[in-house]
Amino acid sequence: MKIHTMPQDQKVEYMLTAPIPGLICQMAVPTIISMLVTSLYNMADTLFVGQLDTQSTAAVGISFSVMAIFQAFGFFFGHGSGNYISRAMGAQQFDSARKMAATGFITCLIAGVAIGVLGILFISPLSVLLGSTPTILPYTVSYLRLIFLGAPFIMGSFVLNNQMRFQGSASSAMVGIVSGAVLNIVLDPILIFVFDMGVAGAAAATVISQAVSFFILLWMNRTQAVIRVDLKMFTPSRHYFTNIFRGGVPSLCRQGIGSIATIALNTAAGNYGGAAADAAIAAMGVVTRISTFANSALIGFGQGFQPVCGTNYGAGKYTRVREAFNFCLRVGVVLLIIISIAGFVGAEPLIALFRKDPQVIEIGVLALRSQCLVFVLNVYIVLSNMMLQTIGMAARASITAAARQGIFFIPLIFILPLFMGLTGVQIAQAVSDVCTFLLAIPLTRGVLKQFTVDREG
Repeated sequence: MKIHTMPQDQKVEYMLTAPIPGLICQMAVPTIISMLVTSLYNMADTLFVGQLDTQSTAAVGISFSVMAIFQAFGFFFGHGSGNYISRAMGAQQFDSARKMAATGFITCLIAGVAIGVLGILFISPLSVLLGSTPTILPYTVSYLRLIFLGAPFIMGSFVLNNQMRFQGSASSAMVGIVSGAVLNIVLDPILIFVFDMGVAGAAAATVISQAVSFFILLWMNRTQAVIRVDLKMFTPSRHYFTNIFRGGVPSLCRQGIGSIATIALNTAAGNYGGAAADAAIAAMGVVTRISTFANSALIGFGQGFQPVCGTNYGAGKYTRVREAFNFCLRVGVVLLIIISIAGFVGAEPLIALFRKDPQVIEIGVLALRSQCLVFVLNVYIVLSNMMLQTIGMAARASITAAARQGIFFIPLIFILPLFMGLTGVQIAQAVSDVCTFLLAIPLTRGVLKQFTVDREG
């Protein structure tokens, strides 16, 4: 019997007793597929829009920070409620888990509507704030106006996906994500070229596909999840909001600061004036999409670890948490070495795939190769963040989450160009990754040392 079809009690017992390697792989394969496919939403937009012009390509890159904001709040509510649900299942507190599922989902939808309305009202000044130059601004406004309409669906999908994943139903959650991604890829060329909508067509394709994903995930949740979203269980109490905050704030830091980092990156790249600025913004946007796609495989693998970590931690089986962490670390290192070599060797054709502009390619190749040189360090960074977040160590998890694109990257993106010019912009992320790795080691090692004996009783 597959885990997503198991009865409630049997599923929890399986999570607490099954051999770690097989269990992690069973959890990780659908989440890896889901994360890769989620990245395809933005990758597809960039790929097809790149056939139009440099300004449209840059506009999609600039808008990536808005998608990061949607992800930030979607993961905030999804990881915050999902972490609680997995621990509650391990502790046999199923009624409390159901209340959290409804509370996290409904609160996220309310937040999505608010963000969408505010985004549309202030779309022009927001586009400038995100880094649009005068020549890019009309394209950014055209793209974002439609994207903000989809905010509730995009954020709600992240919550449903993560709640199902944290209770061991990753395969069911994958179906909704993959369905939307396939539809997005089909709609992109139709709306952009056949209906001649240009960059707005890419936005429309994204919103339509995300709405379809939302309703498929909602149906899957109602028919297949162990802990289902029941609107009658909505419990807006301090207890549930506090736990959402504790479990979700590391994700909010990671994704939210990632959005700020993208704005800073676009601002730094835009300092080179005129066509050079548009090329730099477009190149760094393409590199961000490629690195995000590659990193999503690692994040998906780590997300396979999270339900195992949360359920076993809730049940006091700490040695299994440590065993799972070490297994994921070993496999992740091998995976990232392979991806890094492929990215370094194939950097030029990868950039050219999105935009055949010699200036864009030249800027992008160095940026991508510098990241590939240190990409393997992200294995320890991501797994440390996910473990600390899942077991409820919000402060340590938030520091780790904020470091890579916040604590280190934002200062570096402005300091390095003062001494190195555009090269400083291109290598800032790689330098930040090294600093974050050195910070993550002491934050995590002490916790792992405590997981040598299980809790009794």
